[in-house]
Amino acid sequence: MTAPQRLTLRTPDDWHLHLRDGAMLAAVARATSAQFRRAIVMPNLVPPVRRSEDAARYRDAILAVVPPGQAFEPLMTLYLTETTDAQDLRQGWEAGLVTAVKLYPAGATTNSDAGVRSLKVLDPVFETMAELGMPLLIHGEVVDPEIDIFDREAVFIERELRPLRQRHPNLKVVFEHITTAEAVAYVESEGQNLAATITAHHLRLNRNDLLVGGMRPHHFCLPVAKREVHRLALRRAATSGNPKFFLGTDSAPHLVSDKESACGCAGIFSAPVALESYATTFEEDGALDRLEAFASEFGPRFYGLPLNEGTVTLERTDAPVPVNWATPLGDVRIYHGGEVLPWRLVGGVR
Repeated sequence: MTAPQRLTLRTPDDWHLHLRDGAMLAAVARATSAQFRRAIVMPNLVPPVRRSEDAARYRDAILAVVPPGQAFEPLMTLYLTETTDAQDLRQGWEAGLVTAVKLYPAGATTNSDAGVRSLKVLDPVFETMAELGMPLLIHGEVVDPEIDIFDREAVFIERELRPLRQRHPNLKVVFEHITTAEAVAYVESEGQNLAATITAHHLRLNRNDLLVGGMRPHHFCLPVAKREVHRLALRRAATSGNPKFFLGTDSAPHLVSDKESACGCAGIFSAPVALESYATTFEEDGALDRLEAFASEFGPRFYGLPLNEGTVTLERTDAPVPVNWATPLGDVRIYHGGEVLPWRLVGGVR
């Protein structure tokens, strides 16, 4: 069979994205708006996006830097704390301002220190969310220092996620940026109120890519890449056509100087080449015909949103990826920077 030379997809969405704020936001937003119509925007700013009024301000700041002619829609989330106001969630949801709530275990990742230490104290909030149909987005790792960092996702399932869902079976949950075979199996085995996002980089990186031949700080992310058996489980899930798995880049820009430091930041900036990277992976696994559903259909259906109109087109060509993305604050390393990918987005979202 002749390999396709062009691939046209219904316009996709990114269901997990970090845009930062200030000068960084202005510099990186166009990378996402060129590829995606909508994106779930993470709230872990400093200070966090905790209330609906914070989400409104952040949404306006994002829209102010979207390039003219691009109809990009940021879908706003609130940062869950142990003092989150259920009534504020309800008002934000009913006003069409807040799409979901993000749960960070305190200390689990970038700007998560204000996160949650006890899920049980938030049961009243979860009851309100279940009533509304508002999704809870979970960074699924325990932060117990006695648990090996490579085991923290699997332990979270048994210690936190399974009990949470038993207490609130009607709560819609997105298990974000999953990295393990255990997470794949758990999502597959549970009901339709549970789904998961999978990043472009976790489909391609295992822990050897982080550690073999020297520390590779630009491959460091949280949750950290795992063994090869887990990477293969993620690829099987992503390319399976199972609607419980959909696209979420977790694209997270950090300055090169902050990555290449004594305590390098966790995060991979994949936004400029996200669709190209996913297309490469799906083609390698003989599943290009399933990419559109993964990128453009399964996410909005889980969230109860309409599918996008319009299309994006990728063409087959040798596409060199620039090493860095320039910002007023300094350079940010692009995922796949310095490599040549076999697909290139042409024309952007339309």
